[in-house]
Amino acid sequence: MKGDHFLISTLAILAFATFLASAYDPSPLQDFCVALKDIKDGVFVNGKFCKDPKLVNAKDFFFSGLQNPRNTKNPVGSNVTAVNVDNLAGLNTLGISLARIDFAPNGLNPPHTHPRATEILVVLEGTLYVGFVTSNGDGNRLFSKVLYKGDVFVFPIGLIHFQLNVGHVNAVAFAGLSSQNPGVITIANAVFGSKPPINPDVLTKAFQVDNKVVDYLQKQFWYDNN
Repeated sequence: MKGDHFLISTLAILAFATFLASAYDPSPLQDFCVALKDIKDGVFVNGKFCKDPKLVNAKDFFFSGLQNPRNTKNPVGSNVTAVNVDNLAGLNTLGISLARIDFAPNGLNPPHTHPRATEILVVLEGTLYVGFVTSNGDGNRLFSKVLYKGDVFVFPIGLIHFQLNVGHVNAVAFAGLSSQNPGVITIANAVFGSKPPINPDVLTKAFQVDNKVVDYLQKQFWYDNN
């Protein structure tokens, strides 16, 4: 009899656990979405408001111009052209987006992270040195590779990654991302170019450098190539 009670209890716990496992929150599609008691004051929802399906047309699913090279004459020597829900409304709720990345010789897409997306990159022209760094728990291991035309590399969601043109000519890559709004956090820009600035004492301690170094870095212009 005790065995029966134990079996029933175990099955009940497993059933409850299964219910909890399937009752998860949807992934966020923006940096934050503060709850409001009165919806008349609402501006955004988690994603975008939907257009009346009867008013939808082919233009809502169309974007043109990715065949055109972008200007890479900037401090980092790269230019990212994103195609996401902000400029292709038909992507709303579909969980995908795209980007073209142009590189000048020695151009860099600086270390950054996409908080809401995994990225898969394919090189169309040129030679890129790419890599990502794992989380603290994994020992911050670097996975890197030199990619040539036709090569593909994957950057797992949320991990810091980069791409550097190590060739002597321009390079072009396309990236697919697993979110309609993957977000971008460029590490240097966020840490040293935040508004307002992070207290220098925090950065001096974190980077183990003299406060003059932090002061110098915070005074630089941190270019956004997106």
